Amino acid sequence: MGGDAVDLELDKAHSARMYDYYLGGVTNFPADREAAGRALAAFPSALAAARINRRFMHRSTRFLAERGHDQFLDIGTGIPTSPNLHEIAQAVNRRSRVVYTDNDPIVLAHARALLHSHPEGRTAYVQADVTDPGTLLGHPVLDQTLDLDRPVVLSLNALLHFVTDDQDAHGIVERLMERLVPGSALTISHATPDFDPAAMARVTDTYVAVGTPLQARSRTEIARFFTGFEIQEPGLVPTHEWRPDPDEPFGSVTAAEAACYAAVAVKP
Repeated sequence: MGGDAVDLELDKAHSARMYDYYLGGVTNFPADREAAGRALAAFPSALAAARINRRFMHRSTRFLAERGHDQFLDIGTGIPTSPNLHEIAQAVNRRSRVVYTDNDPIVLAHARALLHSHPEGRTAYVQADVTDPGTLLGHPVLDQTLDLDRPVVLSLNALLHFVTDDQDAHGIVERLMERLVPGSALTISHATPDFDPAAMARVTDTYVAVGTPLQARSRTEIARFFTGFEIQEPGLVPTHEWRPDPDEPFGSVTAAEAACYAAVAVKP
């Protein structure tokens, strides 16, 4: 993945490594675990919310792959946790192509786990930040992997609540989707204060205290990301309610525990 030394900033908590901790991963460090512990104290359902969100990614990817989508751009990839997005997509269509991106340098160090593509498909990794969509979309690795003249799925799972209004979150999504052709899809899961405002305020304060801006949004604010697109059934709903699999253990899950809305939309 290149020979240049990378400063992994292991003394600072990072949202991707905290998420890895919530998912039961091992690629997290004392600063991440300390911050995650504070977040769990503020919001004990954080572990459940992360795992519910992960399953939404699996279901939405499978849904889109079964509809014929074979190109995916996954921004805010996080630490590799199998099954990754390309494993889900290529289980449906072995020719699927996936570009992963993240701004955490430690993801780069582990990106080989994201590149075990089926021989008939392809995966690639781009070190990039969603707040600079022009650079991301113009990256040569993306251009070599995806054909932007054909539909692409833009996957923004558990990412946009780390992009504040001051960073123009809605404008960023608009610019990304402008570059994609009709028939492309947008999938988003996003933290919300709607179900437990006090708990979300506490967890927001915890992230901000360790230097990670967090902006949970209402259902109305999240719906704005899908303006002009055709939202697929069942619409914008709590993550565990989006096309649940019968064998998933979500019978007792509440919206407050899921703490996120999710939806999939298609560009007309």
